[in-house]
Amino acid sequence: MTAASDKHGDKYGQIVGPTEVRFQRLLPGPVEMVWAFLTDSRKRGEWLASGPMDLKPGGKARLSFKHADLSPNKAPAPEKYRNLDAKGHESDHEIIQVEPPRLLAMTWPRNSEVTFELTPQGDQVLLTVTHRRLASRDDMIDVSGGWHSHLDILVERANGRVPPAFWTVFGDLEEEYDRRYPKG
Repeated sequence: MTAASDKHGDKYGQIVGPTEVRFQRLLPGPVEMVWAFLTDSRKRGEWLASGPMDLKPGGKARLSFKHADLSPNKAPAPEKYRNLDAKGHESDHEIIQVEPPRLLAMTWPRNSEVTFELTPQGDQVLLTVTHRRLASRDDMIDVSGGWHSHLDILVERANGRVPPAFWTVFGDLEEEYDRRYPKG
């Protein structure tokens, strides 16, 4: 067992189709609280990215990412991301489908799509994130390290804990996904 699998347990994303990966996390409920983490700019900014979101099909969303600000704990970004992390970045999205408080689907950069599904399970909520229409294995690896890290931050926030620095969580996840996802 590698250090990454020890650290991250069974929380790794899975390839579920030729161009899609899926992640799941069990969060404390109620479902409306988890929905707020997806749709409220302030709460979303605690684990992913803040920004306005017009919650209707065809509605626009602008996400402002600043990974270093997701925790008061700090760690340097890997060289590959250092410039991006220092400046932050914004991306524009379109809402594809919204069914409060259970489903949110939206476009994502590079012509891909992300769907968030919330399923109550007793006093907890299963969050399933599916990222579709990824153009290559490299894209799958790239988004998997990011989603894995952001979702780990969300778990900490939803449980009322201060998360570790984003880049500490991110660690060697890209390398681990490169080992896990089949080549060819």
